Amino acid sequence: MSWRCVPLSSAHDRKTFACGVAELDEYFRNRAGQDQKRGFASVYVAESETGKKDAVCGYYTLSAAGVLLENLPEALKAKMPRYPSVPAVRLGKLAVSLDCRGQGLGEYLLIDAIRRSLSAAVGWTLFVVDAKDESARCFFLHFGFTPLPKEERTLYLRRKDIEKL
Repeated sequence: MSWRCVPLSSAHDRKTFACGVAELDEYFRNRAGQDQKRGFASVYVAESETGKKDAVCGYYTLSAAGVLLENLPEALKAKMPRYPSVPAVRLGKLAVSLDCRGQGLGEYLLIDAIRRSLSAAVGWTLFVVDAKDESARCFFLHFGFTPLPKEERTLYLRRKDIEKL
């Protein structure tokens, strides 16, 4: 299966999206458009390149963030300027529809989010995610994310490590 990620628009069918996680389904159906309009998050949806244009196979959100310097591991903290926080991009939500599970769409969405962040004309040093549960945490650990010492469900990748890939 092949997909393309595009910004969320009013043409996308949000009412029928279901990923099996009530919080993520409710967010996409009721608040994603508002968050995007108000500038709280950029919302991207995966469309099937062969299916209906309005059908959503999955989605993710990106927003600017900061990670307090005091929350970083000591080895990483030592390499950072002494600002109160480190600039970051936050992958706030990532969801795959039940119909598209097991096809690699989660990985595709993650890679698209990282590529999109790298091409942004703003400075950032960490790509952070908040894993909603243990399953999500394991997903991100599989891709090399590291948990913050004081927040096991908040994980990060360093930009300089991403750029090496």
